[in-house]
Amino acid sequence: MPVIEIETKIKAPIEVCFDLATSIDLHMLSTEGTNEKAIAGVISGCVKQGDFVTWEATHFGIRQKLTSVIPIVNRPFHFKDEQKKGAFKYFKHDHYFEQQGEFTLMKDRFEFESPYGIFGKTFNSLILTNYMRKFLMQRNLMIKDFAESGKWRKILTH
Repeated sequence: MPVIEIETKIKAPIEVCFDLATSIDLHMLSTEGTNEKAIAGVISGCVKQGDFVTWEATHFGIRQKLTSVIPIVNRPFHFKDEQKKGAFKYFKHDHYFEQQGEFTLMKDRFEFESPYGIFGKTFNSLILTNYMRKFLMQRNLMIKDFAESGKWRKILTH
């Protein structure tokens, strides 16, 4: 099973980084290239423990739906989302946050598996792992930009 780990250092308070990471609205902004939209469950604002979100997006030229649940939220240090229904055989995405002086260290751990046995494993190693790493890094760069520039005030309503 592939695992992607990414660390992003952000010059902003941990609470702002955490809230941006749980924001449906920011997620949709960061995924404009795939036309990702929340269509059921929580469709705006920040997710909380027990919530679910159904996303509709186009990946690899295929329009698809994916429902994820949020089983764990420990604001502002950790939350987890997991696929309930969708194209993956499964995925688990842990988001960790650690305050380091004036910086927040945001860590992602994305574990996934594709269906279709050996064909899925081949697809993972040749294409999907790099695709998902770039997808997550693009999202993290937007979180960093919004947190550091003050644009977060347009997204978050505290």
